[in-house]
Formats: sequence, structure tokens, C-alpha cells
Amino acid sequence: MENLVIVESPAKAKTIERFLGKEYTVKSSFGHIRDLAKKGLGVDIDKSFEPIYEIPDDKRKVVDELSRLARTAKTVWLASDEDREGEAIAWHLAKVLDLPIDQTKRIVFHEITQRAILNAIENPRTIDMNLVNAQQARRVLDRLVGFELSPVLWKKVRPALSAGRVQSVAVRLIVEREREIIGFKSVAQYRVVAQFYIAGDENATLFKATLSHPFEKREDAEQFLNDCISEEFTVTKAEEKPVQRYAAPPFTTSTLQQEAGRKLGMSVSQTMSVAQKLYEQGLITYMRTDSVNLSQMAITQCKNEITRLFGAKYSYPHNFKTKAKGAQEAHEAIRPSYIERHEIEGTATEKRLYDLIWKRTVASQMVPAELDRTNIVIDLKHRKEQFMAVGEVVRFDGFMRLYSEAVDEDAQQEGEGGILPKMMVGDKLVATQITATQRYTQAPSRYNEAALVKRLEELGIGRPSTYAPTITTIINRGYVVKQNRDAQRRSLEQMILSNGKIATKQTSESFGKEKNRLAPTDIGMVVNDYLETQFASIIDYNFTANVEKEFDRIADGEITWHRMIDDFYAPFHTLVDEAVGTQPTRSQQATRMLGVDPKTGQTVKARIGRYGPMVELEGENGEKGQFASLKKGQLIESITLEEALELFALPRNLGDLDGEALMVGVGKFGPYVRHGKRFASLSKGDDPYTITRERAEELLKETSAKQRAASEPIRTFPEDGSVVIKSGMYGPYIASNGKNYRLPKGTKVETLTLADCRKIMAKAKK
Repeated sequence: MENLVIVESPAKAKTIERFLGKEYTVKSSFGHIRDLAKKGLGVDIDKSFEPIYEIPDDKRKVVDELSRLARTAKTVWLASDEDREGEAIAWHLAKVLDLPIDQTKRIVFHEITQRAILNAIENPRTIDMNLVNAQQARRVLDRLVGFELSPVLWKKVRPALSAGRVQSVAVRLIVEREREIIGFKSVAQYRVVAQFYIAGDENATLFKATLSHPFEKREDAEQFLNDCISEEFTVTKAEEKPVQRYAAPPFTTSTLQQEAGRKLGMSVSQTMSVAQKLYEQGLITYMRTDSVNLSQMAITQCKNEITRLFGAKYSYPHNFKTKAKGAQEAHEAIRPSYIERHEIEGTATEKRLYDLIWKRTVASQMVPAELDRTNIVIDLKHRKEQFMAVGEVVRFDGFMRLYSEAVDEDAQQEGEGGILPKMMVGDKLVATQITATQRYTQAPSRYNEAALVKRLEELGIGRPSTYAPTITTIINRGYVVKQNRDAQRRSLEQMILSNGKIATKQTSESFGKEKNRLAPTDIGMVVNDYLETQFASIIDYNFTANVEKEFDRIADGEITWHRMIDDFYAPFHTLVDEAVGTQPTRSQQATRMLGVDPKTGQTVKARIGRYGPMVELEGENGEKGQFASLKKGQLIESITLEEALELFALPRNLGDLDGEALMVGVGKFGPYVRHGKRFASLSKGDDPYTITRERAEELLKETSAKQRAASEPIRTFPEDGSVVIKSGMYGPYIASNGKNYRLPKGTKVETLTLADCRKIMAKAKK
């Protein structure tokens, strides 16, 4: 073989193979081919934190094939991704395939196009050990933290927990936001909006203006409206000035994740998965980057395309400067590989994400939009308050003709925009209607994935490759849940001044609706509190951001990775030793006293139990107490005594059925209906607290029918009646003389013979 090119993914291999001739064989390593050993720490602390690597069992076959091909190839080219992770993969390949580090050809490209691939082949380099060491430092540090912190959590909080350096900081952000929400007291205010026109205006062009501040008391708002009956309104400021709105820069990993979340409703991990597919097909540039830089070629292509589509006056070729904290390698922003390609073939999601990237890239090279912004201030003759009106008129759409950046729901401002009539200072105004509407102050919003990524980036925590796995990990560990909450309705009072009279009416608003918001679980809050108490320095925002800077310094060759880990490990290990000796045991953790049950006079408390968060009503005279699991969305920290007492309504007795009680309860496996020895699980839409007797009976009948069907054989054998095939919960199985035997995967029930069954039974594990 003349040339062997090794890339990370099979899809990428196929695309690259199209661009290189028959002299090149392109193979995939399917990502990392070795990792830290799973048994033990995987790091030799006594030998300067030397990593102990092993090839996972599922990679043996790949490694064997690559080794065989590498031995027969004249030249091996390592073409993994161009970031630190990719550099580490190239190094691992060189070590495992026994390739000389300082001679093996390493090629990188940020887009999979023929031009980029051929350019990389013409300009190979060797493996950059500084980048490799930066990645090794991250991997070793995270293993040390996880390996030493997790056992402490098992002893002090709950078994089977784990902690991670960046993940714990992300959980901390979510817990802190939840506590802001729990501690927030919503208060009613009266927001005043008036409808004006200029006195003497024949056309009576109406516009709205908002009072500069709301009233906290109803009587103050009512008094204000009464005063306005005889009030005079005068324009004291009429400022109209041209403003320019500039296009957003091309996408980085973080801004793509945020915008795809806002505009397309995609999760962070989904965005990265789809972007990876687009990259591997050669449709976009590399999707892990914190640079907003565009190549000169891309800028020229954008200029040509903008001129062709909209005319030369819309073109504004320029580059952006990266502002992200600690931006690493000088990559390009995420952009289409071919600007002239407006649409692609693929799934609906791939098309939508590509369209978003294409529009953002091209719009970044378009002229600013030109707007006229008008600010109006209206004074009252007898009161100190002022009304404000803001208007905006687009004079030239510029980049907005193609694309406008989405705004977070929480950042959307009311009452801005629209066209205001021409006004001068001194103009007298007539109020046709002034309305004071009751409004409630809003608690801070929970983070969605995009907002969390934005906050992590602002704090300098994590890097483009870490945002998605961090969020996935904290959800998978059960520290955080992604949840939806239905809107609730509340009534509002409105006072309307019109034609010299004040009328009052009741209206309503919906509030509290959430979609895909991140909330901590009870165990997430307990773990966070423990880590904050005992390991405050490890989950400190500045400390975590500084660790990232240290990785950057290793990548730049300024410090050695062994020294960086050594500086971290000694004080960290001391903290771990102190934690083991000083902190309370699990039984003393996370118990919250809620109050006293008015019926029994016994204490009610909330705590983490064996099966999760629960409330406990202590028993009388030494008797066993009552226990109940918390409902979805309830937290130990915020549940009230009244809500806890409601939970003890289970088990519920729905009355007698055929002489036995029909009960509803919640058990280890969720809510259920019980009648004698018969059980039926509740369906997803059933609430154990409100389920009717009729529905409970229906569930029992359905379950009985399923059980009868499962007990009926689907195959029998006349020559031996003791062997039958039944349909079980996990598929068909063999039943014989009171024992059950699983069928091998892919077995066709209709073709099974008695001899086949006996073979399966004979081979079954004892």
C-alpha cells in the first residue's frame, strides 16, 4: 500500500476517499482507540502522574486492522480532527501502531473539501505534543477529581454518586438559580400605559407610552389616574437619531448551540450531533471552535454571493475579532464549505441547521441595517412622573434582509418598536385612555441548555468540546432534570381612565410556563451543598476558569502538564482526607423539618430516602411512621407542610370491590392499583391522588387480560407437553417444568423444533 490515511469517523473516511486518488486508502479509528485504564485510578501518582492507558475490548478489532495496514503502508497520514482531542487521538494512534512521533505525517483541515484535503497533504506537520499534553492534563485531572471525590460522596451523601470538575460547577449554577427562584417573593405592581395623540392633529394618529415606573400600591395607581383627569401632557424630549444595527458574527460552537436552541428548539447534544454529520459530509467547516474568524476565501465567496443575490450595496466584506475568554486554536468560525450552496440534501433537521449556518455566515458579511430611533419623554404639569415612548423605523434593511439573531425569551422587551408620529418639544398631547394593569414581578428564569452554555462561556468554564457532554452528564447522573411546566392562570385587576371616568375590570394572564428548562433534583442539591461545604475551592467559578487557562498555557508550551497537575493535586488530596474525617454521615444529611401534623401532633420532615426524596410523618407512641414519595417537580427545599400532608393521602381506599378493598398507592416501581393480590400499574396520564374508581377497575381488567394472554402458550409440542413457548414481558421464552429459558437473539419462534428448545435449555446458565 502506498498511503494509509487514518481519520476518526467512517463518514469522514468516505468523504475524504472521494477526493484522494487510488494511491490513498482511508480508514477510520472510530474515535479514541485507547483511554485511561478502568480498573483502579488509571494514573501512576508516584511517577509524575503518568497515565496508564489501555485499549478497550470493543476497539481491539479496529486496532488489529489498522496495525496490519500500517505495517504494509509506505506512508501513514494521521488525519484526526484539528483540536486538542484530535491531536491526542493522533498521538495514541502513533503509540499503538508503533509510528515514530517526530516523523509520522500529521495533517489537519477545518473543512472536508478537495481543496482543503489536498492543501493538507502538501503541508503535513508532526504531532504537536503541547496540544497532546494539554489534553492529557485535562483527562488526568478529571480522573483524579472523579476518582477521589466520588467515594467521599458514597460515604457522606449516598452510594453510587459521582462528581466531576466541570459538571459540578454546572450543577452549582443550576442550584443557585433554583434557590433564587425559591427565595423570590412575587409582588403585584400596577403598570401604567397611556394612549396619546398630538393636540390639533386632524388625523389623530394614536401612539402608546409607558409610565417611567410602576406603582406598588393600588391606591397610588388609582390616585394617579384620578389626577390625570385634569392633567396636562407636554412633550419635553423628542429625540430622533439614526442608528446602525450590525450583523452578528459567524457561529462559534457556543453561539450555534444557543441559536439552534432558540430558533430550532434543538438541544445542545442534538445540535452537535447534526453539525458533526454536516461536517463529515463536507458541508460545513469544523464544528468545535471558539473563533469568529473567516478565511479570506470565504469572505470573497460571501461578497460574490451577496452581490449576486441582493446587489453590491448590501456587501460589506470584513472580519470579526474573537472575544471569548481563553479562545484556543486559531480555527475558522463555523460556516458552509461552499457559500454558493444554499441548500443541501439530507434529513429535515440537517437542512434546517445548514440553512441557519448559511444565513448567519452570509449575513455577517452584509452591511449594517439603518434605523431611525425615536425617544419621546412626556411630562405632566402637576406630577413628577414621566411617560416614555420609543419608536424604531427601518430605513435600510441591510443584513436584516437575510437574517436576524433570535432573542432569549427572558430578554424580550415590551413596548418598543413601531412608528411614532412626528413630534416637537412643547407639543401638547391628549390622552384618549390611560390604563393601570396589575402585573406580578417575575422570578428569574431557570436555564435552558442554550442559556447555560452562554453562562459557562461567560465565566470562561469549559471549551467548545465540553459544553454538550457536560450537560448530558449532569442529566444522566440524575443531578439535573430537563422539564416542562404547564402555564397557570391568575386574575388581574385593570383600572381604565377614559372620557374622564375610571372603570375597573378583571382580566387574567398565564404565567409559569416552561419548556425544556433545567432544574436541580434533590440529590443534585444535596451533592452541590456538600461539595460547596467541603470542596468550595474545587467548584469555585474562578478556580475552574483558571484551570482552563492552565490547559491553554500547556497547549502554548509555557508550562509542563506534570507541574500543573502536581500544583493542583497536593492541596486537593488534603481536602479529600479532611472531608473523610470531619463530615457527618449520610443519615445526618439533607433532612428538613416541615412542621407538625395538626391531627396527630407528630413531626413532619422531608429527606432523601432509599428510593429518592420523600416525606415522613413520625409515628405515635413509638409506632412506625408514614412515608410518601415526593411528586415530580417537588423539592425537599421548597415543599410546604400542607403539600407534604397531601402526600400522605396515599394509599387511597376507593371502596370495596367483591368484598375486598380497592387501593391506590405508590411503591418502589411507581403508582399502582391493588385489589387483594392483584396489582396494576397506573398509566402515564393517571394521577394516584385523583384517579377514579372506574379507571382503577379498568386498569385491573386490562392487566388481567395481558397476564392471561402471557400465560397462554404461543407454541406447544405434541411429543412433549412439558415444553411450551410463551410470550413474556421481554419477548417469547421457553417454559418447562416450572423453569423459564431465554431465547437467543434472532430466534424465529415459528421455526423452532423441540430439539432446538432442548439445546437452548441445555446451554442455559445454571
